Amino acid sequence: MNDGVNGVALGVFIFFFLAVTVMGFLAARWRKAENEHSLDEWGLGGRSFGTWVTWFLLGGDLYTAYTFVAVPAAIYAAGAAGFFAVPYTILVYPLIFTFLPRLWSVSHKHGYVTTSDFVRGRFGSKGLSLAVAVTGILATMPYIALQLVGIQAVLDVMGVGGGEDTNWFVKDLPLLIAFGVLAAYTYSSGLRAPALIAFVKDTLIYIVIAVAIIYIPIKLGGFDEVFGAASEKYTAAKAGGLVPLEAGQWTYATLALGSALALFMYPHSITATLSSRSREVIRRNTTILPLYSLMLGLLALLGFMAIAAGVKVTNPQLAIPQLFEDMFPDWFAGVAFAAIGIGALVPAAIMSIAAANLFTRNIYKDFIKPDATPQQETKVSKLVSLLVKVGALVFVLTMDKTVAINFQLLGGIWILQTFPALVGGLFTRWFHRWALLAGWAVGMIYGTVAAYGVASPTQKHFGGSAKEIPGIGEIGYIGLTAFVLNVVVTVVLTFVLKAFKAPEGIDETSPEDYTADAGDPGVQVELPPATAGASH
Repeated sequence: MNDGVNGVALGVFIFFFLAVTVMGFLAARWRKAENEHSLDEWGLGGRSFGTWVTWFLLGGDLYTAYTFVAVPAAIYAAGAAGFFAVPYTILVYPLIFTFLPRLWSVSHKHGYVTTSDFVRGRFGSKGLSLAVAVTGILATMPYIALQLVGIQAVLDVMGVGGGEDTNWFVKDLPLLIAFGVLAAYTYSSGLRAPALIAFVKDTLIYIVIAVAIIYIPIKLGGFDEVFGAASEKYTAAKAGGLVPLEAGQWTYATLALGSALALFMYPHSITATLSSRSREVIRRNTTILPLYSLMLGLLALLGFMAIAAGVKVTNPQLAIPQLFEDMFPDWFAGVAFAAIGIGALVPAAIMSIAAANLFTRNIYKDFIKPDATPQQETKVSKLVSLLVKVGALVFVLTMDKTVAINFQLLGGIWILQTFPALVGGLFTRWFHRWALLAGWAVGMIYGTVAAYGVASPTQKHFGGSAKEIPGIGEIGYIGLTAFVLNVVVTVVLTFVLKAFKAPEGIDETSPEDYTADAGDPGVQVELPPATAGASH
């Protein structure tokens, strides 16, 4: 790794960073509403985004700096097992095509801002709504932290922030500055900021990947050399391989399926979805978003290229930034680093907005101040979005980085437990609200305890996301095992509670709400701010 600061790369990085910062603050004036003091405006961009803006926003939201750094890093360290991210993003689109349009319709009809709003309206249960909200906030925190880890990896490779023996404040100052900028423009512009910046971020990422996938193999002697070098390394290390090892196939399959089910349970995925202007925008997006999966497959190959290029790093997360530093001219390395850095800012902004919306609507409004005005809701959301980012920053500055990665996997285990209430609720009211709550609790407890018991070479607890599946004996993704337990408990208890005629709660939705589109009777094209609280 270079000891000195790469001045040219740093200059290019700072140029792009300043450009998107200016865009972030200007975004407040983009499609400005008459009344911006509402959660619909600040937290959902006025629910006015069309196909292209939504595509860039969802892509910017799901394909993060962590994807750019960690997917190839997993392949660099462990071989083809890291490719699980590619099939899971392919599985996810047919899945969301079935339920996201329904969620958009019912949310637009009733003014729901969060998934917890929908769960409360569907099942008439504030307790279940609170469980979904708390899970969403919990799972999002380490995810934001990992975006900051992505920025930190780039800064480390550029030689900014000093070495390990430097005073912690000096070492982390560049990260603190990046954090401050992110916090400021998210606070002022809301969801419009990441929506506008996503255009720059995705364009940069496409350029960098297109160049990397052609230029680096040419410099290394072709793909034959790349795969040959990777195969040699795995054979010598007796770990990983160009195909998943037989012992790891259950892990690979369950991790891909579990991650696909979990991805659109995250609050930030739903926030980006609900910001679109019509049901048709969502349907169109689920058919064109797989283009990002093609990009992800090419991106993953960078892990093999880092091996072939002889990149030596103690922390695998630095492998790809280091590959760019070694292989590209300084100016283009700066462009690549800017793509990763901005790729961290977009999702971090959306995630903090989504977590803040959950707190405001489903904790503050439901339990603390039921008569909160739209202005008060927006003010609380803005403040909470700052607190969430501070929490994520503390995570990054105090935790061992390997712990942070595994906590993100724990976030996936947690968020998957909201699937029965959300997706189940979109298609049927058969599940009993108390059964859903009990199933959620069982899944959360099992998943957390099982993950706590996994050790790794660097830590005693939360060392990974795979463990033996009870009754099968194969090693599989803990999140999926917890999800199956959750569903079993929910179904059994629903039969029991229905037999005892336990009160079911009031469903404020009707069947036609799930297919409503903008412009239909009772569904306004643009929602006025007052609608956000009207149905509660």
